[in-house]
Amino acid sequence: MPQANPAPIIELKNITKSFDEHVILKDINLAIQPGEFLTLLGPSGCGKTTLLRLISGFSEADSGQVLINGGDTLGISANKRPVHTVFQSYALFPHMTVFDNIAFGLRCKKTPKQEIHERVFEVLRLVKLEKLAYRQATRLSGGQQQRVAIARAIVNEPLALLLDEPLSSLDYRLRKTMQLELIQLQRKLGLTFIFVTHDQEEALSMSDRIVVMNEGEIEQIGTPREVYENPSNLTVAKFIGEVNIFFADVTSATRKTIEVSIDDKHLSLKNTHNFQAQDKIHIVVRPEDMRVTRAVEADVITENMFPGKVNEVIYKGSTVSLIVELDNKQLVTVEEFFNEDDEDLKHQLNEPVYLHWIPGWEVILPYES
Repeated sequence: MPQANPAPIIELKNITKSFDEHVILKDINLAIQPGEFLTLLGPSGCGKTTLLRLISGFSEADSGQVLINGGDTLGISANKRPVHTVFQSYALFPHMTVFDNIAFGLRCKKTPKQEIHERVFEVLRLVKLEKLAYRQATRLSGGQQQRVAIARAIVNEPLALLLDEPLSSLDYRLRKTMQLELIQLQRKLGLTFIFVTHDQEEALSMSDRIVVMNEGEIEQIGTPREVYENPSNLTVAKFIGEVNIFFADVTSATRKTIEVSIDDKHLSLKNTHNFQAQDKIHIVVRPEDMRVTRAVEADVITENMFPGKVNEVIYKGSTVSLIVELDNKQLVTVEEFFNEDDEDLKHQLNEPVYLHWIPGWEVILPYES
């Protein structure tokens, strides 16, 4: 017999929140499982930090329920909730040592001195800072401060760790290092992490599940692969990575396939949404799924090949990005792996080319104005 899914460790039911008559969250429903790395992803102002504040107890919802371990948290203050928040600013006490910063919460709970010492050094080993235990917080680097903030959170053994864009102030290299360390720490601890970011790459590389938010609503919940390869709508498709969007008309349809027209081109594609003839649709293709053929090398021009010219060539090391202007003036991005065996980039500015993609690699979405 397969085991039933575990009860959610945190559950949000019909949550709404407004500030000064401006709606921030609209009827949010979300179940967070024990031990998962869940990321709230969306642009600034979409409501993700507000959602984190409702879970932590720093703010209360106008309506709906926040349940932690099945219990309603209404009226329970932030310091009484079994969750801990790591803020973007880290919020360390500058006059204290690393040890004292981490021990602060335990001392407030009147934890025995020997137990404090043992628990603090246990988490210091986890975040690789035991040698800096007695250094002042002001003498730490940004990455070290972030580790202290996380250690201070996990020493209190919370049910969940809430992280509000904790890596945003770090430089690129350190940010990548800390992403990996956070993933490894989360797996080692088995803690539930709820991570807020507006960085799509960060969300894709770190999460078990991603909650894509926009204008106070949840647009899609899924694994990184699901939200990237099968976006539920155009908003998600455009926010998660780069996309090329083609407007098309359905000229005929069966239960399995549709015939579509893009300008003067006609393609046969899978009918993924029960589309009917005369429907308007969007066809979404990722840059890495586009294929480009130089006009001088095109042996056969097929119906699904779009003529254009190279507008820009951008060398990125392992890849080369091409911006191609189609005959209808639409700009299309193509991502190609750089061939180190061919030192000369074969694509030249204004060179005529043909673009296409393998049928089935596209995502077809209903038309949105």
